[in-house]
Amino acid sequence: MKFFSNFGLGQEKDYLIENLSLLLASGITITSALEAIKVEVKSQRIKRIVTALEEDVEAGVPLWRALEGSRLFAPHVVSLVKIGEEAGRLSENLKVIAEEEQKDREFRSKIRSAMMYPVFVFTLTVIIGVGIAWFILPRLASVFSELDIKLPFITRVLIGLGGFLGKHGAIVIPLALLAAAVLIYFIFIFRRTKFIGQFILFKIPGVGKLIKEVELSRMGYILGTLLKAGLTAPESLGSLAEASTSFTYRNLYAFLKDHVEAGDSFQKSFRSFPKINSFIPTPIEELIVTGEKSGRLSETFLKIAEIFESKTDITTKNLTVILEPILLVIVWLGVVAV
Repeated sequence: MKFFSNFGLGQEKDYLIENLSLLLASGITITSALEAIKVEVKSQRIKRIVTALEEDVEAGVPLWRALEGSRLFAPHVVSLVKIGEEAGRLSENLKVIAEEEQKDREFRSKIRSAMMYPVFVFTLTVIIGVGIAWFILPRLASVFSELDIKLPFITRVLIGLGGFLGKHGAIVIPLALLAAAVLIYFIFIFRRTKFIGQFILFKIPGVGKLIKEVELSRMGYILGTLLKAGLTAPESLGSLAEASTSFTYRNLYAFLKDHVEAGDSFQKSFRSFPKINSFIPTPIEELIVTGEKSGRLSETFLKIAEIFESKTDITTKNLTVILEPILLVIVWLGVVAV
């Protein structure tokens, strides 16, 4: 429900946070800043939210409490605002939030851009296959059926399929496409079952590597910025679990949060999670453990983010080259089937 209520408001939310940070840094009061922002936002829902925020702040309600009541931002964003207000660093923490949202958009964009080429090729292959089956095969079937010769089994099957599609294609093809769309929805989009699609993507050469690098870069940036801004390690891990798009990594972060909250170190928590090396490489684990022991955990996570952000750029550029042989085989199989 929250997804639909906030759908399409991403840019407006970012505009609100970024400009609130800039205006507060210049010395303007919160109410004046909100009034200025309200004039520029286009979404009527955001205008109503900003108006409600302005009224709450004028009534003496802290900004973080007003944001919490709007249900527009994630809990860790509200926590950062609360810490910023209490420590007199509100504009700085709002800047951190804006940077974090920007990074998250970049991470999602990298995965989307990497998947565009294979999805385009696969979709084009399906469209051509459906076109041949629906429009060409029935005509070929009628030609072969008039021949007074014994036909091979595969040809007879194709004749039967062509005749069937010729009569019922207007019903069967749309139903088949609808079934495929429903299947894709439940495998890749539906919240409770999309872990199946994520498992499949992890097994695709290149794609799995990119997803892993994006998650590690997100982990480093979010944990680094939140710890640096004053959140505790359990709070930061909880926020990271909310931000993660991967079912497996979300479980890992929730597991680490529970163990760190119980008093365990990162080293002990890593050892307790089965097959941890499949998700966080051993050298990265050692970096985190060393950073925890030296009291430089936030700097360590930000360094990890920097390392894997560079890796994701390289992997994204090379992914087309990695996937090309697989796509060629898929197209070849389609041609051979025809």
